[in-house]
Amino acid sequence: MSHDQGGMKRDNERYAGYTAGGYTEEEGGRSLLCLALFGMGEHQTYVKLSEEKLIPKSDILSLLRTYNCYHEGKNFQLRTREEDGELILEGLLNIYWGLRRPIRLQMYDDNERFRLNRNDRSVVAKQLSVESNNNLLGTETAIGDMGTQEDEDSPQLLRTRSDASFMRVQRRSKTHTARDLQRLRTHRFSINGHFYNHKTSVFTPAYGSVTNVRVNSSMTTGQVLNLLLHKFRVENKSEEFVLYMVHESGEKTRLRDGEYPLVARVLYGPCEKISKILITEADLGEEVTYDVAQYIKFEIPVLDSFVEKLKEEEEREINKLTKKYSALKFMIQHQLEGRAHTSDIV
Repeated sequence: MSHDQGGMKRDNERYAGYTAGGYTEEEGGRSLLCLALFGMGEHQTYVKLSEEKLIPKSDILSLLRTYNCYHEGKNFQLRTREEDGELILEGLLNIYWGLRRPIRLQMYDDNERFRLNRNDRSVVAKQLSVESNNNLLGTETAIGDMGTQEDEDSPQLLRTRSDASFMRVQRRSKTHTARDLQRLRTHRFSINGHFYNHKTSVFTPAYGSVTNVRVNSSMTTGQVLNLLLHKFRVENKSEEFVLYMVHESGEKTRLRDGEYPLVARVLYGPCEKISKILITEADLGEEVTYDVAQYIKFEIPVLDSFVEKLKEEEEREINKLTKKYSALKFMIQHQLEGRAHTSDIV
């Protein structure tokens, strides 16, 4: 179902304030327990945005209706359920790759697929046939009971063309010699049905490519990162990465460890042309405020002219202040000289 992007922007602006401010424990006069979705005798229940911020449940449900309406007929509609009085949202979350450095894949899969016998050519051929079939399946497991996985994309990473470790993964024919197959057994490893050479298992996912993970609204940023890395069998620690909400204007807001990415996705709206979640290196990512973002899209000559105007304004202010305090200095010195002359006469 199509929606007017202007209206979507207005909705985003209306509810973006929750992520910046929201209700705090002090403002609501409630204990930490009331930050969850428990009524506890109150007339209004709340959804946690982070450990310190919350949003009325009625507002999140209104936003959820808009979100699911946008994704009508697609796999990205979110489901809701109650668990111990707490409202839980769950579904697929798109995450865009924004890495600048290579990541490391695990060298060994959970189940090794190669069982090579040099002296048994028939066994070799059979194993290769099984591996070829497995390469099409791309089976995977998820952390915790996250429901069915049939709608989640397969764990495949697109490599950048500039990556020195780029290699083509090809199916092997049955004409390989036993020596070739021994070399393959030594250097090739299957990660969820996708084969990588351990010498070239370090690469950078294509910038801007998208993947998704099945999450729920109680999962924090750190848990979502762990789930994403587990899905692709990435060896790097989750502490090496961060998630940002990147806006069409160029503004970048970091999702803190205590925040909930799926709730943030619903708050900012479903349209990923307006805002999307990006994974970057922790030491390379940088937040961009709205005030800075409004200048990002200008050309360098235009920005240079802005700088020149600011310098001219600065010079005018400096000259104005210099003249002001020079006049004050002259008046003070004149008064001091007058008093000194009077005392000499006396």
